[in-house]
Amino acid sequence: MPSVSELAGKSVFITGGARRLGQAIVLGMADAGARVAFTYLNSVDQAKQALAEIERRGAQGLAISCDIREEDSVIKAVRAAHAAFGGMDLLVNNAGLYTTTPLEEITVEQWDNIFATNVRGPFLVSKHSIAALRHASGRIINLGSLGGEKPWATHAHYCSSKAALHMLTRVMAKALAPEIPVNCVAPGMIDITADPGAGERNAKFFDRMAAKTPMRRNGVAEDVVSAVMYFATASRFITGQILTVDGGLGLE
Repeated sequence: MPSVSELAGKSVFITGGARRLGQAIVLGMADAGARVAFTYLNSVDQAKQALAEIERRGAQGLAISCDIREEDSVIKAVRAAHAAFGGMDLLVNNAGLYTTTPLEEITVEQWDNIFATNVRGPFLVSKHSIAALRHASGRIINLGSLGGEKPWATHAHYCSSKAALHMLTRVMAKALAPEIPVNCVAPGMIDITADPGAGERNAKFFDRMAAKTPMRRNGVAEDVVSAVMYFATASRFITGQILTVDGGLGLE
């Protein structure tokens, strides 16, 4: 049976790996013995902290400044990751943007920016990683969202972008088969109230969401990392799948 030990010595490229879920995935890969290159945009301090944590775990790491919305920046980042580790076995398209705005207040700039980050970004990073992934018989994992499956009234731009990413996952799975399996992890309500600045209001919101969830709790980072690790090591016959990690919230 596949296990995370299969990731030892593999070269992993993760976008948006400096903080929150991205950092949890980065450290999970480092714990599995992988060599981890990750991108960051504005989170310089968090990127340094993540890199230090990778090295503390005895793994190799590389932090790369990259704006996934810009093709030139993506090309440079992919080349840097490839050059550092001599290849790419796994791409995790984690970087994303989440905002809450009433439908009638969404500006064109907000709409375009969230699509540039959540859809164009994964497309560009995947496109420029294909050659390396084919050479290594690698894999791609996208980070979607329960919002890509459910219509959230104050998240029209976000939900639409994640729905597009889910469809992109399926299209890529067909287009890149049989060499590269492509799958998507779609988190539901992941509890971030422990993050600095989360505040009491967020804590109350997450309490309400936990009460609505069949499993009677919100997700935590480890739940998402577990799903990513599954796709990273599962049978290569599994492709084009959207795995919701939501404790059953999507059933409501």
